[in-house]
Amino acid sequence: QVELVESGGGSVEAGGSLTLSCTFRGETYLNYEMAWFRQAPGKEREVVAIISTGGVNTYYSNSVKGRFVISRDNSNQMAYLEMNSLKPEDTALYYCAASWWRGQAFPPRITDFHSWGQGTQVTVSS
Repeated sequence: QVELVESGGGSVEAGGSLTLSCTFRGETYLNYEMAWFRQAPGKEREVVAIISTGGVNTYYSNSVKGRFVISRDNSNQMAYLEMNSLKPEDTALYYCAASWWRGQAFPPRITDFHSWGQGTQVTVSS
């Protein structure tokens, strides 16, 4: 069973930066594609970024492309989301998620993510 624990959230002023971390436990990390999602109050959960098992392929939503960077450390079973040039509209609860890779094309569908962390809050003030 996969366990995901996020850390690194906090409050920052617009234009600032934060890096979120996700610790993966319980299964073979290399078998999983990793992603960050976010959910703002009153809004649906949305995908932010996805990274393939080997870290070669990445996907970003249009709203964060060019500002956020997803990465992973397979040796330490960690995933990261570096967030730069933060905007107030980036304020949300950020979730780490894992999708078991069965050979499907990249990026995986949102419904392929079955393992989720508890979330870490990011608040950006103007």
